[in-house]
Amino acid sequence: MSCALTQGFNLDCRDSIGGLKEIYLIEHGNLGDITEASGVVTAISKLAGKRFYKYSLIRETSSFDEVITVNDQHGTAYYTQTNTIVLNKRQASVRNEIMLIAKNNVATVAVDNNGKAWLFGRENGLVPGGNTGSGTAWSDRNGATLTFTGNERELAPEVSAEVLSALGTPGA
Repeated sequence: MSCALTQGFNLDCRDSIGGLKEIYLIEHGNLGDITEASGVVTAISKLAGKRFYKYSLIRETSSFDEVITVNDQHGTAYYTQTNTIVLNKRQASVRNEIMLIAKNNVATVAVDNNGKAWLFGRENGLVPGGNTGSGTAWSDRNGATLTFTGNERELAPEVSAEVLSALGTPGA
């Protein structure tokens, strides 16, 4: 059987933390070839002049999630990927960028607070959505919550540190 299990799982040290510290976005159509080995992305090419854009995130506000959906009767399995990010402070430059994001399918690389990076929307891209608002009370958020959602055939692969360091470099 080609999908036979290959390993068990033991409890590990309690040294993992939740949340995201940054996310990188690129228009899905500007991705080139992606090389992966054993669940780790070892190369990502981008179309000429195109690059990932880095968004630094506010502590304890942003996350990703992957929902596993299996239909036994149809013999199918897929993964719904969701990235949710928060951007504080409404301003013209952020407004303009949100409108551009909304017009694209994107791929993202989300860097969690453990320093691990993960590629979302690899095959099909993620569709943006979300909301912006002023809040009501003085202590409420004045800004945006953006949600990127898509379905993929596999869980998000990890992105190597070498690939992560080159995301902002324009493609050749």
